[in-house]
Amino acid sequence: MTLLEQFQLMLKGLDWPDWAVYLTPAIVGILIIIICVLTIIIVFIWWERRLLGRFQIRTGPNRCGPEGILQPIATAIKILLKEDIVPDRADKVIHFIAPIIVFVPILMLFAVIPVGAGAILVDLNVCVIYVIAISSISVIGIFMAAWASNNKYSLISGLRAIAQMVSYELPVVLSIVGVAMLAGSFSMLKIVETQSIPYILLQPLAFIIFFLGCLAEMNRSPFDLLEADSEIVAGYHIEYSGMKFAMFYLGEYGVALAYAGIISTLFLGGWQGPLLPPVLWFVIKVMLVFSLIVWMRATLPRLRVDQLMSFAWKFLLPMAVINLVLVAIEVLLSIPQWVMVILNFGLAAVLVLLWSRLFTLGGGRVEV
Repeated sequence: MTLLEQFQLMLKGLDWPDWAVYLTPAIVGILIIIICVLTIIIVFIWWERRLLGRFQIRTGPNRCGPEGILQPIATAIKILLKEDIVPDRADKVIHFIAPIIVFVPILMLFAVIPVGAGAILVDLNVCVIYVIAISSISVIGIFMAAWASNNKYSLISGLRAIAQMVSYELPVVLSIVGVAMLAGSFSMLKIVETQSIPYILLQPLAFIIFFLGCLAEMNRSPFDLLEADSEIVAGYHIEYSGMKFAMFYLGEYGVALAYAGIISTLFLGGWQGPLLPPVLWFVIKVMLVFSLIVWMRATLPRLRVDQLMSFAWKFLLPMAVINLVLVAIEVLLSIPQWVMVILNFGLAAVLVLLWSRLFTLGGGRVEV
């Protein structure tokens, strides 16, 4: 039983009216999600700046508060005080709505991410499908922002967003299906509970595909072509300022937090771990995943747009299909999990090595 259902039973015992029994826990849960997400986003911004400082052999923020911990708050105040400028020929209604379309679906993802046994707002039996569906909505807001700004660079960014999302959604979905087959359920709680061995060990190739696909959907390096400043200045949000830009900014870190939580749930055993409280284990795993995302940002150069598309269609998608077939065979034959660990690591290494010899990103000049 989830915490939300326990809250509802308590209110029923107090003889509250039916509408209040269902509406009050939902409002409380939504407020808790918003407060927690915004707080963790502030920590993420600080943590990324500190990590990048170490990777780039510099100090990072260290003036505003102890170890620069108040720097994200100072940045937020600065952004909120900036003037909200709208282009004269922009579609003002869509220009206003676009940041909301980007940010709200990201908050909706946290409703199905469990941080402990029963500590989830809604335990749907189709949680994985819900995550796939909701995560696809934000790209509509990005395209709305790009089109409504009446800026050619923004429009190019919006078209890239559509192509990037469609291309990387397929391998991401196929990699999740393998996890659902092992767990025998689409429920996030059931997936965590069935991980006596973390699925990153049982499904290393699926983890790699899902992680790289998530980077592309998050618009994170080396897939950050929507904001490629050397090509299209600032991309889809070039004509945004003030609070509207802040929503895009929060959205980027919010989706990073959401995907870090989803990866921790699907592949790292969620809240499970010895000695420490479940919530603390979940937070540690989320921070480790986010640190890996920052590490890749500090290490890898940005891909070209043709390389971005080729990597999805020529490498990730075929590998995801092969991985799904292998998982289906292993589940059908009821292979023991310890054997599956050895077998899948070997197959993943062989497949990546062999496929990388057949697949090249290409070089030279490309006209787009």
